[in-house]
Amino acid sequence: MVLINDNYTKLAESYLFSTVAKKREEYRAAHPQAEIINMGIGDVTQPLCPAVIAAMQQAVTEMGEAATFHGYGPEQGYDFLKDAILQHDYLSRGVNLTADEIFISDGSKSDTGNIGDILGQANIVAIPDPVYPVYVDTNIMAGRTIKMLPTGEENGFCALPPDFHADIVYLCSPNNPTGSVLNREQLTAWVEYALRENALLLFDAAYKAFITDDSLPQTIYEIPGAEKCAIEFCSFSKTAGFTGTRCAFAVVPKGVMGHTADGESVSLNALWNRRHTTKFNGTPYIVQKGAAAIYSEEGQKQVQATINIYRENAKIIKDTLSELGFFCIGGENSPYVWLKAPNGMASWDFFDLLLTELNIVGTPGSGFGQMGEGYFRLTAFGSRENTVKAMERFRNYFGK
Repeated sequence: MVLINDNYTKLAESYLFSTVAKKREEYRAAHPQAEIINMGIGDVTQPLCPAVIAAMQQAVTEMGEAATFHGYGPEQGYDFLKDAILQHDYLSRGVNLTADEIFISDGSKSDTGNIGDILGQANIVAIPDPVYPVYVDTNIMAGRTIKMLPTGEENGFCALPPDFHADIVYLCSPNNPTGSVLNREQLTAWVEYALRENALLLFDAAYKAFITDDSLPQTIYEIPGAEKCAIEFCSFSKTAGFTGTRCAFAVVPKGVMGHTADGESVSLNALWNRRHTTKFNGTPYIVQKGAAAIYSEEGQKQVQATINIYRENAKIIKDTLSELGFFCIGGENSPYVWLKAPNGMASWDFFDLLLTELNIVGTPGSGFGQMGEGYFRLTAFGSRENTVKAMERFRNYFGK
């Protein structure tokens, strides 16, 4: 008899975005003439920038010649990409890290889920609500005790350190789904909590490139002491259009320690390296060459131009919703706009209304946790044309 991991039976029947996609496709099949605008899943629409394409094309040429062919690369990532990340994302901001604290991967979704491999089952995990479902689901799979940190309008949907002990805390800033951003004071409080409780902060910074307010930290390591208690996850998916190309990185400082059951200190950097070299064979050379091109002078200009398109989309969405009287946050320093469904509607009811009446797909807030009920997420990653068209539909329907 084959035994399963019983924890999987505790999960919802399907992943949130799979459910959204299923409902969208069912409606499309029944209404083939409908022009559906997808503002649900956070996939991008702008193509890879020219500098990235040129670097990838050159890498393809190299792979076609015996003298420049690359087979298995270092599982942790090539030095040319890690050094570029180190210089541009950290040293330039006064953060002292080393290249061997950076691990290249195929996505932050993978990293935030896989990090649990090196963490014990007995850990108590604190997770904000509402939240990106992967944080919760992967810890349910592992059988860990989860304590939710409720957020809402009263605290700007920013999780605050709790009055109970947690061993592991997930934070996401700019936040998915709410678009809220933790300021320096709030992040400092979390670092102080982690140091006091001997806890680990898992900090998802996948959307940091959307921050325009210079007073807001773009990395948790801008906070003194974070190098002793935090692992950071970053991605090229939303910042440079790598959703279909897959490249990201995790930062695991050598000063971040875990402990055995006997109380012996163990480097999480060493454990993650061991896990990485065993379960991951490295991000493709061609993809890493493309990612490194983002940090070139031309690449930086081109990527910023793309990000600015999404920033303007977010502004269009938020301005329109605000004009129509919706409560909403995000849209500034974030590609997500988090709105309150009108007239006390439930999240999935609002989803159905938008789909059937406006032919717009978004993401129900209840799919992100109990505190998301009655709220809804729209993304700014669509085309400018579709973003404007969607907001025109909002005005025509809700502006009556």
